[in-house]
Amino acid sequence: MLIAILDFRTAAADLAAALAQLDGESAGVRAMAGNVAFRVYADRADGSAITVVHEWTDEESFARYLASEAFARSGEVIRPMMTAPPVSRRFHAELLETVA
Repeated sequence: MLIAILDFRTAAADLAAALAQLDGESAGVRAMAGNVAFRVYADRADGSAITVVHEWTDEESFARYLASEAFARSGEVIRPMMTAPPVSRRFHAELLETVA
C-alpha cells in the first residue's frame, strides 16, 4: 500500500476555492482503480493550511493518478493559490488490521 500526505498553504481568502476544487475532484479520484481513500482536511487552527491524505493499493495506481486529468486540473487551479511550495510525503505501508 502507498500512502501520500500532501500539505500546502493558500491565502486565507483562497482556502474555500482550493477546498472546492479538491472536493469537486474527490469522487473521480475515489473511483480510480487502486484508490483506497482520498481525504481532504482544512486545518481548523490555521485558516490557510490544507492536507490531503491518499491511500493507494500500489505505486502504479498512484502513478496513474499523478498522470490523470483530475490531478492536472487541480494543479492548474490550486498551484497559483499556493503561498509556499507544497510538501508531499509518500510511504509504503502494510495494513495490519481493519477494526470496525
